[in-house]
Amino acid sequence: MANHKSAEKRNRQSIVRKARNRSNKTRMKGAVKAVHTAMEENSVDKTMEALKIAIPIIDKLAVKGTLHKKNTSRKVSRLTKKVNAFVASAEA
Repeated sequence: MANHKSAEKRNRQSIVRKARNRSNKTRMKGAVKAVHTAMEENSVDKTMEALKIAIPIIDKLAVKGTLHKKNTSRKVSRLTKKVNAFVASAEA
């Protein structure tokens, strides 16, 4: 347990930040899951819409400092690659 005033403040701040980061990560996971669910339903339109919603949510995590920039870039890249493969197979 913190004994100094500054350490107590750091502890309070870390609790708030942890809650905010957890909320943002959960929101991102939900957006990614929506993309996967749309792909399972074999709906190209829903998949593209879900991807357009998911990418800004993921990118915002890098801006906020929740995830590293390269981590978010990798997530977006892999998700886009899966969606593009799905769309190509759906059109064929």
